[in-house]
Amino acid sequence: MRKREAERRTTESGDEPPNDLVTKRSIKPDGWFKMQIPCSPQRVKSIAFLRRPQDCKFLMQNTRLFSVPNTNDGHPSVSKLEDSNTNHSPNSEVESLLHHWSPPRFLWRGLSVLVIAGQVLVRILTGKIHWRNTLQQLERVGPKSLGVCLLTSAFVGMAFTIQFVREFTRLGLSRSVGGVLALAFARELSPVVTSIVVAGRIGSAFAAELGTMQVSEQTDTLRVLGTNPVDYLVTPRVIAASVALPFLTLMCFIVGMASSGFLADAVYGVSINIILDSARRALKPWDIISAMIKSQVFGAIISIVSCAWGVTTMGGAKGVGESTTSSVVISLVGIFIADFVLSYFFFQGVGDSLKNCV
Repeated sequence: MRKREAERRTTESGDEPPNDLVTKRSIKPDGWFKMQIPCSPQRVKSIAFLRRPQDCKFLMQNTRLFSVPNTNDGHPSVSKLEDSNTNHSPNSEVESLLHHWSPPRFLWRGLSVLVIAGQVLVRILTGKIHWRNTLQQLERVGPKSLGVCLLTSAFVGMAFTIQFVREFTRLGLSRSVGGVLALAFARELSPVVTSIVVAGRIGSAFAAELGTMQVSEQTDTLRVLGTNPVDYLVTPRVIAASVALPFLTLMCFIVGMASSGFLADAVYGVSINIILDSARRALKPWDIISAMIKSQVFGAIISIVSCAWGVTTMGGAKGVGESTTSSVVISLVGIFIADFVLSYFFFQGVGDSLKNCV
């Protein structure tokens, strides 16, 4: 009771308000106070004490307050009205819009692909490579993916052999079947089919692993321990995919041609010697080199896209699943686009590869 009586007398006399009601204050020459009410998170811009408590007004930056006497104890009670500051400047509206705006997810994910590609290139040129992890990933991409790649290539080769042998035999061009198959496999089928298999098997695994590490904050733990995640996680995977894919493509080409010759000899009566001789006449060293270059580019696209989608994963297990699916789709689209661009630059003009096979 004594405390309340002292507060009421202080308010009526116009002296400074007590410290428990005003935490921060400053007195201006015109008699206004700046204060903050302890029970409110907002800061009061100014307050004026007039002769009677019921006439005192609280002026806030965004909200107008007024006080009325409390009938119980005679102290003013503060009530809040609607916002009184309706004149917002254009600059504040623009700042508020930019503060709440965030770029679309596909945009900053696409930019992250470029950033990660640049970081990996810098690490490779400067020699910052984690060799032990690189060898582990190379074994995973190469030997452990060889079986499914060879199986896929064998059946794709036999499927194309059925179409080519039927039509070319009817035209009397059975000696050209081997050359056509060899060119198709070397230039397009072997690198593209191998890359599709690797994207589905290895690319999805890369995205899932890095996505799980991202949502479980394991990448943050690596940073705390002083290890850059790009050096330890991303660069070894990119190097492994870029190095292993050309050799997988070469083996798939050999198996595809062998399966095609076996089917043509066993089913359609076209000797396997004719198939191999025609392929030898049609192929040139540049055809094999172009296939190796294509597969190396495809491996870089698969690994960089998968790692970028993995390290930008958000949203727990659902986000990991979405990143995995999206990384495979984007990798396949990137493979087809890169295949068109590289084929356009590698094989221009009129070709004469089949001239020696007729």
